[in-house]
Amino acid sequence: MRRLLATFGMAIALWVAPAAWGRPDFAGMEVSPYDPPKPAPAFALPDLNGKMVRLGELRGKVVMLFFWATW
Repeated sequence: MRRLLATFGMAIALWVAPAAWGRPDFAGMEVSPYDPPKPAPAFALPDLNGKMVRLGELRGKVVMLFFWATW
């Protein structure tokens, strides 16, 4: 019972505390705003059979790209 009350009290404190603190000072933290993602550029690459596949043909599907280097 003691553990339940402690958990409930912590939940209330976490819910009430941000309202008491007000808005965070993002400028003072030197945090830049989030820019929404931009569309990927149009490109085409050969698949394993040598057929060219354009990124635009895969619109609406999940695409996983792997890039690697040998340096």
